[in-house]
Amino acid sequence: MPKKIMIVDDEPNICEAVKITLEAEGFKVLTALSGQECLDKLKNESVDLILMDFFMPEMNGRELCARIRKDPRLVSFPVVFLTVAQFGGIGKEKLRKLNIADYISKPFDNDDLIKTVKKICR
Repeated sequence: MPKKIMIVDDEPNICEAVKITLEAEGFKVLTALSGQECLDKLKNESVDLILMDFFMPEMNGRELCARIRKDPRLVSFPVVFLTVAQFGGIGKEKLRKLNIADYISKPFDNDDLIKTVKKICR
């Protein structure tokens, strides 16, 4: 059974590009264009990994991740940030506190994206 991944990004072209890349590798992919859409879909869908943008309007990645972590079903669920941010020591510590599996810097290389997803979704 293919692993299911949710992509959360307020830029539809990013969602579509990542979706095409991961579907070509055999993953099933859902998309959400906002943090709220992600939370709504997670009520009815189970996924193996969430790839989320860090900088989104209304609810940023950190806020979305904190809300996900409040759900007992999702407390240890793998989340990877897709972001233009560069994290230093303090930023990486904050990611650890949110139990973030990894982060991928934008613009990203498709091979790096696939490698990271496969590492987490063994």
